[in-house]
Amino acid sequence: MNTPLDRDSWLSALRQQIPEIAPAEALRRQARGALLIDVREDIERASGMPTGALGLSRGFLELRIEAQEPDRERELLTLCGSGVRSLLAAEALQRMGYRHVASIAGGFERWKAEALPISTAQLDTDSAERYARQLRLPQVGEAGQLKLAQASVVLLGAGGLGAPAALYLAAAGVGRLTLIDDDRVERSNLHRQVIHADARVGMAKTESARMTLGALNPRVNVAVHNERLRADNVERLLHGHDLVVDGADNFPARYLLAAATRRLNMPMVYGAVERFTGQVGVFDPRRSESPCYRCLFPEPPDVADAPNCSEAGVLGVLPGIVGLLQATEALKLILAIGEPLVGRLLSFDALGMRFRETRLPRDPACPGCGPGATFQGYEDIERFCALGS
Repeated sequence: MNTPLDRDSWLSALRQQIPEIAPAEALRRQARGALLIDVREDIERASGMPTGALGLSRGFLELRIEAQEPDRERELLTLCGSGVRSLLAAEALQRMGYRHVASIAGGFERWKAEALPISTAQLDTDSAERYARQLRLPQVGEAGQLKLAQASVVLLGAGGLGAPAALYLAAAGVGRLTLIDDDRVERSNLHRQVIHADARVGMAKTESARMTLGALNPRVNVAVHNERLRADNVERLLHGHDLVVDGADNFPARYLLAAATRRLNMPMVYGAVERFTGQVGVFDPRRSESPCYRCLFPEPPDVADAPNCSEAGVLGVLPGIVGLLQATEALKLILAIGEPLVGRLLSFDALGMRFRETRLPRDPACPGCGPGATFQGYEDIERFCALGS
C-alpha cells in the first residue's frame, strides 16, 4: 500500500518532469494560441470551465486528443480540479510525443479563486459524438445532456422491467445508476431480461447488469446492491438519488418503496406486467396533486388475484415495452420536459395493441398520503403486507 510519503515523493518527481504554470499565465498563453484542455469529468464541468477550453475527460485523453489536435508542436495546457490529474494528463501527452506541455497549478479551484473567465460547461468530444442525435432535440441540447450526466437513478430490480429501463437510461447518459436485486440469472429469465446473457446463468443479476451497462456506456457510474429491499435498508438504499424506477416483482417491496419515496420526497416511476398487459404511472410527492401508490392499491391484493410472472407467465416483449415507457418517464422527469404520468395510469394490452389512460386522482382517504395517514415505521408495512398475502 502506498503511504502519504510515497505519494508525496511520486508527485515531487512528476513535478520535476512536468512544468507547472499559474492560471493567469495559462490564460496569457491561451490567448497566444495554446490549447487549454480541461481533463475533469462531465459532472465536474457542469458548473463551468475556463472559457475557450476543450473538455476532454482524463479517461479519454489518449483516445481522443489526436483527433482534436494532431500537431505535436502546439502548446497544450492541462487543467483538473486541484492540479494532480492534470500532471498525469500532461505526462501522458508527453509520452504521446507532444513536446510543449504544461499543467496548471491549483486547477480549476485556483482558476475560479483568481476570477479568471469561466463559461458554462460544454460537453467533451466523446459526449458530443455519443449523444449527437439526442443533442439535436431542442428540449435536450447541451444543457439537458449535462442534467442527465448529473442525475442519479435507483432501479429496484434488474429483471424484466429494470433491464430495458437500465439499458436506455445508461445509453441516454444518466450519470449514476444504482441497481438493487438479490437474485441470480436463470435461463428462464433470458426471454425477457435482455440485460443478461446465457453465459451468465448463475451470476448475480446486479453484476451481470453492471457488465452490460459498462460495455454499453463506460461513462455511466453503476453501483450495485446485491440485497433484497427490506424495512431496515430501504431508506439507506434510496437516499441520495433523484428518482426511483420500480421494477419490483412483489407487493411488499412496492409498499416499502412507496412509503420511502414519500418520506424522501422522490418520484417513483411505477411499472407492472402480467401475461399480455402492463401498467405505467408516476407517483411524485413533490407535486401536491400527485396520488401515491396506495391511492391505486390501498391494500395488497390477494395473491391469487395478482400472480407473479413465474406463476401467470408473461409475453417476453411486454416487460421491454413497459420498461422503456418507465425509462421515458424517468428522462422526462430529469429533464423537466413534457407531461409526466402524474395522476394518470397508462395501461397497455399487447393482444389488442391498445393503450388506455385512466385518471388517478389523489384519494382523500388514502392510507399512504391522505390527511389522516400515519406512518408507523417500515416494519409495520412489512407486517401489513404479510397479513395480506
